[in-house]
Amino acid sequence: MAEKTEKTTTKSIPPSIKALSGSLGGVVEASCLQPIDVIKTRLQLDRTGSYKGIIHCGSTITKSEGVRALWKGLTPFATHLTLKYALRMGSNAVLQSAFKDSQTGNLSHHGRMLSGFGAGVLEALVIVTPFEVVKIRLQQQRGLSPELLKYKGPIHCARMIIREEGLLGLWAGAAPTVMRNGTNQAAMFSAKNAFDGLLWNKHEGDGKALLPWQSMISGFLAGTAGPICTGPFDVVKTRLMAQTRSDGGLKYRGMFHAIRTIYAEEGLRALWKGLLPRLMRIPPGQAIMWTVADQVTGFYERRYINAPSNEIIPLEKKS
Repeated sequence: MAEKTEKTTTKSIPPSIKALSGSLGGVVEASCLQPIDVIKTRLQLDRTGSYKGIIHCGSTITKSEGVRALWKGLTPFATHLTLKYALRMGSNAVLQSAFKDSQTGNLSHHGRMLSGFGAGVLEALVIVTPFEVVKIRLQQQRGLSPELLKYKGPIHCARMIIREEGLLGLWAGAAPTVMRNGTNQAAMFSAKNAFDGLLWNKHEGDGKALLPWQSMISGFLAGTAGPICTGPFDVVKTRLMAQTRSDGGLKYRGMFHAIRTIYAEEGLRALWKGLLPRLMRIPPGQAIMWTVADQVTGFYERRYINAPSNEIIPLEKKS
């Protein structure tokens, strides 16, 4: 029994490999899904009903600003996703190791959820908030002529925000971002593990490698619950990040004030603005990311954890 316990505790993928798998998945996801993110941001910032829906918003942007406008903010978005997933996957692995039972090496459902929530809070504070502030400021600008745009690019945008609003201006909307990301990751990691086990009987360290289409299904399903639950936090986050002091005063004074104001002025449904494009972006994004990440971690499991040589060579030498 002791031998089995020791074997269980050693069969784990290092946080560095988890971080690498997440960063590679982030690059692929950003390249594929940037236009949907631009449309989501424009819909969330639309207070006058200029856009009639996702297709109308996308076609309006393309006609008035060109196709390239659908990839506005791609540089900070891709960098943000790469760093975010590296931190998310790596920190979640570290936290899961801390929450594992020291005797059996098992991780409880509560431990998995707390690990996901902690990873979400960390990524929100360290990476997500400042990158999304820059991305949203770039995405809300209309037109492509550089001389007509306030922000000329990601670095220029960050400098302008710091100059006009101080360093903390890059952390506008931090509170709803923390709540959104913490809740999202708690649900996502728990759901991904559950779907892998239920659908494919796959458990970490068992040597099985999911096929890409299996990873896509598990990742897609795991990514659906979060946007519905955290819609109000995402809308509030976008509104807080988009407003600037140079506009003549701040309309929203904080997370709770923004929720009350949006509800009073625009109704309850406004707190879920942009939900459909989020559902078009996040579940497919998770499907893409987990497809790449599972292939990386699956290769590591086959090569370094479950390779036959790891079990034979150290124990006995062939004569």
